[in-house]
Amino acid sequence: MLSSIQQVFRRAPKLTLGWYNLSVSLWLALALNIGFYRKLHELTPYQGIKSWLFLAASAAVVTAMYNVLLQLMQWRWNAKIVTLLLLFAGGLSAYFVNSLGVSITVDQVQNAMQTDSQEVRDLFSVRLVLWAAVMVLLPMLFFGCLGIQPEKVSASLMKKGLHVLGSTVLIGLMLFVFYVDFAAVCREHRDLKGMISPQNTIASAVSYFHKKAPKENLPLLKYGEDAHQLVDVSKASKPKLMVLVVGETARAESFFLNGYAKNTNPELSKLDTLNFSQVSSCGTATAVSVPCMFSGMPRKDYDEQLAGHREGLLDIVQRAGYKVVWIDNNSGCKGVCSRIEQVKISQELKDKWCRLGGECYDGILNDALNQYIANIPADDYTPRFIVLHQMGSHGPAYYARSAAPFQKFKPTCDTNAIQGCTQQALINTYDNSIVYTDHVLSAVIKTLQGNSKYKTGFWYLSDHGESTGEYGMYLHGAPYGMAPSQQTHVPMIMWFSADWKAAQPEQITCLEQQKSQELSQDNLFPSMLSLLDIQTQVIDPENDMLNKCKGQI
Repeated sequence: MLSSIQQVFRRAPKLTLGWYNLSVSLWLALALNIGFYRKLHELTPYQGIKSWLFLAASAAVVTAMYNVLLQLMQWRWNAKIVTLLLLFAGGLSAYFVNSLGVSITVDQVQNAMQTDSQEVRDLFSVRLVLWAAVMVLLPMLFFGCLGIQPEKVSASLMKKGLHVLGSTVLIGLMLFVFYVDFAAVCREHRDLKGMISPQNTIASAVSYFHKKAPKENLPLLKYGEDAHQLVDVSKASKPKLMVLVVGETARAESFFLNGYAKNTNPELSKLDTLNFSQVSSCGTATAVSVPCMFSGMPRKDYDEQLAGHREGLLDIVQRAGYKVVWIDNNSGCKGVCSRIEQVKISQELKDKWCRLGGECYDGILNDALNQYIANIPADDYTPRFIVLHQMGSHGPAYYARSAAPFQKFKPTCDTNAIQGCTQQALINTYDNSIVYTDHVLSAVIKTLQGNSKYKTGFWYLSDHGESTGEYGMYLHGAPYGMAPSQQTHVPMIMWFSADWKAAQPEQITCLEQQKSQELSQDNLFPSMLSLLDIQTQVIDPENDMLNKCKGQI
């Protein structure tokens, strides 16, 4: 069959190199960027004919831009290779932009570099396969088999020059006529370039390897070396045991505790928790938010390279005398737990909670926590800090994030091709994942509630939120400046045992006063250290929630 198709293309007229490059430019600019033009149409203030003229001018500019680049890059000896690479990268990135409203940015490239096989499997769907066949493989086959006429170098250079000149004039003319419109849109929405395929993938990949790729063999920088506990544990009636649950892809607006109409928190709403309703994330992706929240750097000053080779919250808590452990049901800790104990979940629990393919329900975390606490020697009174990392509501396979008894909202979207589901079914499925998270968090709290050896505390904070079709956007990872609140407004919940409250009632009173205040993941690092009675000069008093009530504590 392949040979038959090739024969058909061989009989087709051959193009000169200049026209070949223009043909590729037209496909890249027009066929692959419908999502970009759709977004541009939403942002333009025009209606009717003027709106369509602006879109036509935009398409002409993108086409001409690609034509200039291809005329400069592609020669007869390398045209097919470069074209096939562009079609492959552009076709795949266009799927996520056009179908899911995702912008391809350096953070998205970082997510791809740090993902695992399970997350990759979650992205595969029949819709993706069909897209790849029609929008990637067929164009690659067509342009790969299309002939290019041999020409003299002088003739080829002259024609290339005419193409470059004509395209440059067209770009200048369109920018001149629509200057005010282009200036307004581009100035206010600089991240739109992340929707233009394939330049988004190429530019973001180059930027990632130039700026964000982990640098090897950098020396570990000590941080908070003066950290020490203010309380003498040997004389204290009970040591502290704090559990921090790092949530995944949970958004605050889907929590009943934050005023959501559907009861997604049937269990937590019955517990004596502190719910903080106005909390923002450091980033819109795990690879950014998790290192940021543990780094001690506020979002506005966050330096990813520095965070990658400097000690963070877990190192400081460990230095102060706490036993620190990390229990993971996700794709890893993004480097923040490299120097502490990482608990290996037993095969017995994996057999109970994990499905074919290795993905496990988050209930495994509570069982692993119970096992860990049960194995602490009776005469060991070391204070402990335990981090549980959820799978949470990680998309797009939301239907796989909740066990059947917790799927209370119907109908559901039982596929990872979520853009093909109705909005109601998609939101129901996402909400069911929140119901399951509610159950898991409640189970952790009840485990701590039943422990009499320690003063126990609980802090839940999601890494980022999620879009489920709002504004035509799905999943997460949008540039922070243009990300909707669904991706940056995250849930945060605390709980403290009766022993903790009795020992330090002022802490609880202080935290209660801030339940409706604007907070962020910047508050985690300093506030956690203060809650654990750890003193160090690296605590930022401005973001320390307990420092706001210093006179009372």
